Amino acid sequence: MPPPFDAEVPAGGYAWWYVDALADDGRHGISLIAFVGSVFSPYYAWRRGRSGAADPLDHCALNVALYGERGRRWAMTERGRARVRRAPASLAIGPSALSWDGDALAIAIDEITAPLPGRIRGRVRVRPAALGSRSFALDAAGRHRWTPVAPCARVEVALESPRLAWSGPGYFDANTGDEPLEAAFRRWDWSRAALAGGDAAVLYDVERRDGTRLSLALRFDRGGGARPFAPPPRVGLPRTLWRVARGTRADDGRTARVARTLEDAPFYSRSVVRAQLLGEGVTAMHESLSLDRFRSGWVRALLPFRMPRVAR
Repeated sequence: MPPPFDAEVPAGGYAWWYVDALADDGRHGISLIAFVGSVFSPYYAWRRGRSGAADPLDHCALNVALYGERGRRWAMTERGRARVRRAPASLAIGPSALSWDGDALAIAIDEITAPLPGRIRGRVRVRPAALGSRSFALDAAGRHRWTPVAPCARVEVALESPRLAWSGPGYFDANTGDEPLEAAFRRWDWSRAALAGGDAAVLYDVERRDGTRLSLALRFDRGGGARPFAPPPRVGLPRTLWRVARGTRADDGRTARVARTLEDAPFYSRSVVRAQLLGEGVTAMHESLSLDRFRSGWVRALLPFRMPRVAR
């Protein structure tokens, strides 16, 4: 079972459950993040700034992002504790819900897109090859933890709106923290890639607020095993239109390239990256995050256009 959905989240802290997948034919992609204490919420940040603490259950959201040949759709509506229902194996945020049935994670989606209103409605099913329970501390104090729940998974997408059905290799993890994300980190690069035979590789490069760094390079097999490997050399990637820095790692410093930028925000980017890793040519889901950017007032003032809040 993944980390329980009803675990305690301290004031000012967070928990999130993340899923992504790319279609077998390469034409579609999806990412979903269920937040308790939304780390990227301007409302949560403003509440902490006024009171010094805030209730994470008053700042929950399901972020859904669809990518395809016909364009992109994005939804992330924040809701308060009155619209949140939690149990060890289920989490409902407004009209959407996640539930664990013992074999798979089922996600029922019913969300309105932003900034242009539209609907994303349907179901996603995540079928792990195996479940992992080990957590990795991302900061020196252990206040921020990453749990790769199912790095090797199969994801099935069946949507009514937009009408869409596909499947492909996917990934499922969880993060928890006892304080705001920006309190501990300046930035990070993260990526995951499906390998031949069904294995997966994950790279995490973290720049901490105290000036220290963490580099993780892990290979996961379909039986649930995880083996570290020496992080390959860093390779710079082009900055986004918002000038967010991006980077990754590749064998022997070989050139990696951005095949497609999926999200380009003032403090965050998600991309499809092609590189050589562990002796293979891989296609990776990649993200770069600047918490220094997120802390700035002008960025937080822009976010409500993409992240509306429903108080009730």
